[in-house]
Amino acid sequence: MSCRMPGEMPLVESTRTVRPRIRRRIRGWLSIGMLTASTAFAASPEFAAVTPGHAIALPQDSGAHAAFRTEWWYATGWLTTPDNRPLGFQITFFRSATGHDTADPSAFAPSQLIIAHAALSDPALGHLAHDQRIARQGFGLAYAKPANTDVKLDAWKMIQTADGRYNVTVDADGFSLQLTLTPTQAPLIQGERGYSRKGPRPEQASYYYSEPQLRVTGSVVRPVAAGGPSHGETAVTGMAWLDHEWSSTLLDADAVGWDWLGANLDDGSALMAFKVRGRDGHAVWTHAAFRQRDGEVSTFGADQVDFTPRRIWRSPRTNTSYPVSMTVKTGALTWQLDPLMDDQELDSRQSTGAVYWEGAVRVKREGVEVGQAYLELTGYAEAVRLGKE
Repeated sequence: MSCRMPGEMPLVESTRTVRPRIRRRIRGWLSIGMLTASTAFAASPEFAAVTPGHAIALPQDSGAHAAFRTEWWYATGWLTTPDNRPLGFQITFFRSATGHDTADPSAFAPSQLIIAHAALSDPALGHLAHDQRIARQGFGLAYAKPANTDVKLDAWKMIQTADGRYNVTVDADGFSLQLTLTPTQAPLIQGERGYSRKGPRPEQASYYYSEPQLRVTGSVVRPVAAGGPSHGETAVTGMAWLDHEWSSTLLDADAVGWDWLGANLDDGSALMAFKVRGRDGHAVWTHAAFRQRDGEVSTFGADQVDFTPRRIWRSPRTNTSYPVSMTVKTGALTWQLDPLMDDQELDSRQSTGAVYWEGAVRVKREGVEVGQAYLELTGYAEAVRLGKE
């Protein structure tokens, strides 16, 4: 992979303006989502390996791990406006190592890419508002720093302060977020001390921890509906969930996508569950973790986790069908998921090549609402992959 000269590619671009040849190259470097996934590539030896004997240590592991192929900081949550209207939000920063020759001395060498994605779910708008940014790391314009969460892409930022709070700033196309996420409980270390299996082979894994029940304060500027009035800055409060995950190894060859859930429950408990789906729809791998409000954690795997569709929504733009209403089973516990609104499809074909559904959902047990969550549904339009040109 050759290096582009600086005159050929601006340091920071919206994906709305990235030229087609650059978009194709970016699609060959990364995949958006919970994991880096491919059926065409093998794990590259130049990237660090995820192993079960290494425990996550915080706060130093909250920063970037440049030796691994892919990493992301993924914050989602439910917000409430002063007039009691619900909104969903998502902001994700990705760091992607390209495999470019590390001996290249050029300051413009694309050794690391920084990608940022933001979305706002507003029922008054009726569809997902989203925006993206892409840049090579460098020049203080785009970076993911080690040892502490400090990621930036131009004016988009996520920074963790000394007391553990996250300050998030996003000035997107048509909307903006100025949020502070404050921890109310300890991080939830996923898997075995952070080693989180994603497939039948031990190397199909990531390092992974979550921060549920983050208290949110701040403001948003909401998108304007066609013909509707403009919105000024609106104060919001709410609760959020943050995932930090890094890996070098790819999904099983049979995997096409995944269903993932991160739920903040009203009593202070938290639920994470996922199902990696095979080509025939069966589970290649499943796992869930449920932390009760007293801190006790129960984990579920193999045949203990199930995602069952209850209602399908078909996108009018891509004709893709998504199970936006689901029943999720984790052991003896059964949860019903219903979307804040159906149209929360994110089309990133102009940047990463993926079309998927990612949105705010209500969580119920036995018909009673018990919390709010985010649900991610990938691989329904086509298999999640890192494509070759």
